[in-house]
Amino acid sequence: MKDRIESFLATVFGGIFLLLSVVVVVETVSRKVFNTSLQGADELGGYALAVGSTIAFSLALMGRAHIRVDVFHEKFPRALQAALNWLSIVSLAVLGLFIAWVAWKVVGDTRQYGSTAQTPWATPLIWPQSVWYAGLAIFALVATGYAARATLLLASGRIDELNHDFHPKSAKEELKEELEDLAQRQTADEGARS
Repeated sequence: MKDRIESFLATVFGGIFLLLSVVVVVETVSRKVFNTSLQGADELGGYALAVGSTIAFSLALMGRAHIRVDVFHEKFPRALQAALNWLSIVSLAVLGLFIAWVAWKVVGDTRQYGSTAQTPWATPLIWPQSVWYAGLAIFALVATGYAARATLLLASGRIDELNHDFHPKSAKEELKEELEDLAQRQTADEGARS
């Protein structure tokens, strides 16, 4: 299930920026060749960055890619590592919920005032902000689910499982993942050539 959600979010993330790159190319060519502008590529770029970053939050969380200062982490006793790992994910969930709560207020104000973008398109901001909020809400839900699981593991005394699932990625783990990904790409390339 986690892999399917991660794959779906990565596909949406990639699609957003692929579409944005097409818009930027069309904008650039139309300016240089036809001396005209679409009048909105920069606006779409801002929306893409806002929505894409919220999706990236969830992807980084699922892939354990959020940066943590872990210089001494591996040197601590297992129980202290578990407590720090639990504190880390719970703190991230609290932050995610807080950001979602503040974003909800922003979207509410936008809806109440009928705010529009100060651009030639005068886009009603409720639309991009709603998608932005959905991304933040997904991150808050994912982080809260992870925090609940970590809490359950800690409460049941399964600290080895907690440490395995929530510790910061080591350089060895990242190298192993990269090498496995490289091997998969090479296998796919060889299969495509056959």
